[in-house]
Amino acid sequence: MAFQTPNDSDELVENHDINVTPFIDVMLVLLIIFMVAAPLSTVSVPVDLPSAAAEPQPMPDKPFYLTIQKDMTLTLGEDKTVALEALAGALAAALPDQQQRIYLRADQSLTYAQLMAVMNQLGQAGYLQVALIGLEQVRGPAS
Repeated sequence: MAFQTPNDSDELVENHDINVTPFIDVMLVLLIIFMVAAPLSTVSVPVDLPSAAAEPQPMPDKPFYLTIQKDMTLTLGEDKTVALEALAGALAAALPDQQQRIYLRADQSLTYAQLMAVMNQLGQAGYLQVALIGLEQVRGPAS
């Protein structure tokens, strides 16, 4: 309550305690919202990326991913699976701007020849802006 009445008088006295229960309730609701929304903001195609020592570059607001899994399954964006032979046509339909960068996520167990086969298909289709995605390499303390 905001006011208390002492036993011996009828005057109201202010209560200086802060009620933090509504604040805690709001924080818990926000925590739940962020816990649910965080996994949704990542790419959902599972791939075991290699690590890279290069400085990470800023990502655009809406990057376009091409994922190559270890069994050579190609996935455009987050859900469209396509065969290697049909990659050019699927890219033309999904990404008409050939100057937009394609972020290539490749499983680390792929051979160099398999990765180059996909990159050759991209080049033949006219998509020359390709960026390779890797995990950030954990660095030890500077000596």
